[in-house]
Amino acid sequence: MPVLVASDLDRTLIYSSAALALTMPDARAPRLLCVEVHESKPLSYMTETAAQLLTDLGDAAVFVPTTTRTRKQYQRINLPGPAPTYAICANGGHLLVDGVSDPDWHAQVTARLAERCAPLAEVQDHLMATASPAWVRKHRVAEDLFAYLVVERELLPEEWVKELAVWAENRGWTVSLQGRKIYAVPKPLTKSAAVHEVARRTGAELTLAAGDSLLDADLLLAADRGWRPGHGELADADWSAPAIGALPERGVLAGERILREFLRATRTTAGPA
Repeated sequence: MPVLVASDLDRTLIYSSAALALTMPDARAPRLLCVEVHESKPLSYMTETAAQLLTDLGDAAVFVPTTTRTRKQYQRINLPGPAPTYAICANGGHLLVDGVSDPDWHAQVTARLAERCAPLAEVQDHLMATASPAWVRKHRVAEDLFAYLVVERELLPEEWVKELAVWAENRGWTVSLQGRKIYAVPKPLTKSAAVHEVARRTGAELTLAAGDSLLDADLLLAADRGWRPGHGELADADWSAPAIGALPERGVLAGERILREFLRATRTTAGPA
């Protein structure tokens, strides 16, 4: 039976220049590979070693990129290794099969959201009414499924984030602060539901996962084994679960370590050739 590896991307496997955390002496810094270009500028990286590990993983397991990014944002990424058959975008709102969104899956998701939580328009209105132009740089809606703000982090009032989280909780939504972005996401919109569907389609009996943010918690809990890096919302909250490895590495070297753990677990399951 195949092993399914479902991994978050940003700040888990790939890193912006601001998130690299290259704390070692310059001469010992790892060689980096650019894996995303946006508006003609390099945007995201992984180490060259991680690139080789991901290539090896793609040959050994069913690798499924699992991201909160929109489809358009995901398609900017050029990961090394075999092209994934499946990818999960918009936090589970879109299941891509060979790069194309599965319409039946998307219809199931949108029906579930309509039944279980407040509408997106209500959340948008609340964000517009309460978020200050002094620290908000952009208001965004992703795939007509959820909303997020791009903010000046140093100016962002911590109390406002806490109040938003309580307001959202009462309406069936959750709030996640990741770098300069604040996400408001419907609770039924989960990465784990989409991963379960891929496992069903592929016949995978073992699922491995990794992620760094609050939006990855359900993904990690749904996996047989999982890992989180030493940075991010989950690390900041000292979040843990029985089958989850809390890694000490931070920044781009955490991505490398996560891929080593994926490969080791996959090869252990497969046994000797």
